[in-house]
Amino acid sequence: MDSFSTLIRTASHQQHVEAETSTFMSDLLGGGLGVDAYARYTEQLWFVYEALEAAAGRLAADPVAGPFVRPELLRLASLERDLAHLRGADWRTGLTALPATEAYAARVRECAEEWPAGYVAHHYTRYLGDLSGGQIIRDKAERTWGFARKGDGVRFYVFEEISNPAAFKREYRDLLDGIRADDLEKQRVVAECKRAFALNTAVFRALGEEFPLSA
Repeated sequence: MDSFSTLIRTASHQQHVEAETSTFMSDLLGGGLGVDAYARYTEQLWFVYEALEAAAGRLAADPVAGPFVRPELLRLASLERDLAHLRGADWRTGLTALPATEAYAARVRECAEEWPAGYVAHHYTRYLGDLSGGQIIRDKAERTWGFARKGDGVRFYVFEEISNPAAFKREYRDLLDGIRADDLEKQRVVAECKRAFALNTAVFRALGEEFPLSA
């Protein structure tokens, strides 16, 4: 029988591929879009991580979500440095969430408040994704827009406190395998992972409409 972490990974594989191959992401990573599109994407991430991390302190003591709340993962401060670099010191004044982003952040907050295991589903899809595919985005962004390597503009993707990402991901998967949940609850968590990917893909779609590649 497959472990729970394997179950989650395989169940959400299709959505994962859809998110990674969205038109917006392809255009962005292909160098077809300007740095403004990258900055807009970074702004949307701020809303999602604000929702994730605002709850982290409260959930740290929770028996289900608590083990996943790790300070070395926190991204909000790095995101804010990137936004200051991309948008200037008053970046907060122009910060707006797309409706798709609002829906995503609202679902994260709802899970954080009412269903810690559902919060874990969102935690997993975001942070493990950042540790993996996020590194491809960082590399492309540095080369396309000339950011300093691992510097301002791409700090969101730099996990300075995680010296061995592969080992950290193994540890995280072990935590998933040991999650305090019965089989039915685990099925619900898998379904929430799929929902998280769908919410993320909807943000990409909205960004694609805002930044269509000129023919």
